Amino acid sequence: MSVANVMKLVAENDIKFVDFRFTDTRGKEQHVTVPVSHFDEDKFTEGHAFDGSSIAGWKGIQASDMQLMPDASTAYIDPFFDEPTLVLTCDVVDPTDGKGYDRDPRSLAKRAEAYLKSSGLGDTAYFGPEPEFFIFDSVQWDATMGGSFVKINSEEAAWSSGEKFEGGNTGHRPGVKGGYFPVPPVDSLHDIRSAMVLTLEELGVPVEVHHHEVATAGQCEIGTKFATLVQRADWTQILKYVVTNTAHAYGKTATFMPKPMFGDNGSGMHVHQSVWKDGKNLFAGNGYAGLSDFALYYIGGIIKHARALNAITNPGTNSYKRLVPHYEAPVKLAYSAKNRSAAIRIPFVHSDKARRVEARFPDPIANPYLAFSALLMAGLDGVQNKIHPGEPATKDLYHLPPEEDALIPTVCSSLEQALEYLDKDREFLTRGGVFTDDWIDSYIVLKMEEVTKLRQTPHPVEFGLYYSC
Repeated sequence: MSVANVMKLVAENDIKFVDFRFTDTRGKEQHVTVPVSHFDEDKFTEGHAFDGSSIAGWKGIQASDMQLMPDASTAYIDPFFDEPTLVLTCDVVDPTDGKGYDRDPRSLAKRAEAYLKSSGLGDTAYFGPEPEFFIFDSVQWDATMGGSFVKINSEEAAWSSGEKFEGGNTGHRPGVKGGYFPVPPVDSLHDIRSAMVLTLEELGVPVEVHHHEVATAGQCEIGTKFATLVQRADWTQILKYVVTNTAHAYGKTATFMPKPMFGDNGSGMHVHQSVWKDGKNLFAGNGYAGLSDFALYYIGGIIKHARALNAITNPGTNSYKRLVPHYEAPVKLAYSAKNRSAAIRIPFVHSDKARRVEARFPDPIANPYLAFSALLMAGLDGVQNKIHPGEPATKDLYHLPPEEDALIPTVCSSLEQALEYLDKDREFLTRGGVFTDDWIDSYIVLKMEEVTKLRQTPHPVEFGLYYSC
């Protein structure tokens, strides 16, 4: 959509407000709204000023002036606001030099796309994430000096079979690990997901499938189409916005938290990816599972740098409650066709155009701009240095004999460990100025605050372990 088309959209739909949106380091969308009386074509060249010092992990108050530069191609009418509101996704620009701010995730992702082209290795990278999420009826938590707790309320949950509900307890619900994928009434969230899908398609995000996922208590997935790196990250942010707000409109609450409950599957975000040049898929070849050497080296790069990648693709302390060995989580740094126990899977496809690899360890609280860029940079390092990933895994990696299990490396076991690896293994990210050392340093500081907060907080499980010692 051009600037002229945006202005036409504003006029034809009696738009009252324009909402400028951008994504912070943690991956959360932020916004500022102006009445249409203060919006014209000049906004696309002059931008909208704001205070960058108020964004966690960004500039201090001594250098806080920033500009939001709206991207006309991202325009859509918000489906949730009462008043007609046009949404524009923005890049964050440093007004001192007019360049994309080095800590702005979307500007960083654009640098990753530019680096791919400048490297000569390819001209386009495609990404197809699969973020899973939960829909609960309500959730409560607290962590104070006087105690801590979390309580998930879900009529669909396996633990609700003995509860009393208004109108009666129907008894139809998925058991633990029983949500993949029975028809309603066991799947009680079909209509909500359909509403989400229709909204996504209205906003220009192509949807391919929706279904209940494995876990009880409302685990779901909406599969959307692959796209280029920045556009696919934009779509992921729209998907999260639509999912959480549609659930809210239905009186429920949705979360992309990787491991909100104990004893059942957590939510991942498998990321499909491929690199193209001159209209040709560089991942297609005559090697293992129809892959080229380029694709195998790309896998080798991801495996080599996986522990540093974890800090970005699995950026929460909660992420590592999902990535636990021997609990059907993709922790083993191996690759395989069809075998879903490996961290890197090669999906079965019928054509070379669809040839791709799937990284299975990322999770949906990852900032998509940062996660896709980091995966691309790791893969390209593998290609540049011909890092072969070794032999593919043919066995179920979840149930290996101890002596074989010890030979296969794993992802990190904690966010703190992942940040340590990121600090040591960062050079591949900084090529072409995609990620900067300043960004990495500030990111580690930001995330260590989360690590420290959890380390300082007593956990209810600890009372069971140690109270009577």
